[in-house]
Amino acid sequence: MREPNWKSYIVREPKPILTPQQCQELIRLGQAEPQSDGGLMTAGHPNKKDYTARKSKVSHIPFEKASKIYSDILGWMELVNRNRFGFEGMQLRETGQYSEYSKGDFYTWHMDMSVDAVPVPPVRKISLSLLLNDPKEFEGGELEIFSRDDNTNNNFVFKLKQGQALFFASFHVHRVKPIISGNRKSLVMWFGGTPFK
Repeated sequence: MREPNWKSYIVREPKPILTPQQCQELIRLGQAEPQSDGGLMTAGHPNKKDYTARKSKVSHIPFEKASKIYSDILGWMELVNRNRFGFEGMQLRETGQYSEYSKGDFYTWHMDMSVDAVPVPPVRKISLSLLLNDPKEFEGGELEIFSRDDNTNNNFVFKLKQGQALFFASFHVHRVKPIISGNRKSLVMWFGGTPFK
C-alpha cells in the first residue's frame, strides 16, 4: 500500500513567506532574548554539554513578542499540512527557536522528534526551517535532509532565500552543514499533533 500521490513530507515554498522587514524583526527579537551556546545536554550528566552534535547560538522568541508573525506562519503550516502532509490535530505549542551559525558552526544529523514518537501529546510532526538573513551573507550552512528510496541515498540539499520556508516531517533525519564563512540566521519551529497511528 502506498501513500496518495498528493502527499509529500518535504515542502519548500517557492516564494518567501515572510518579508525582509519581518525577518529583520525576528532577528532583532532573537538577539534580544537570552542566548545559549547551542550545545546539547549529555545524557546522565545534567551539567555537561556535548558540542560534537551542535555548535551555534540559540534563543527562543516568546509568542507575545511576535504574535502577528507567529499567526502568519501558523496559517502557512495549516495550508501546507492540508495540501501536502495530511496530519491530524496540528497545533503550535512551542516557541520558535532563533539560531545563529558562525564560521565552523553546524548541527549534525538528527531528528526533531523522539524515536518512539509518543512521549506526550502533541507529538512533533512538522518542522519548519526559515532563513532570516540574505544568503549572500554566508557560505555553507545548507540544510540537508537524508532520504532513502529503493536502497539508494538521495539526500536533498536546500539553500534557501531570505524569508523562504522549508516544511518537512519531523521524523526526517537532517542536518545543517558547517558554515564556511559569514553568519547564518534562521528560525526553526515545530508543530505537533495527535500521536501517529
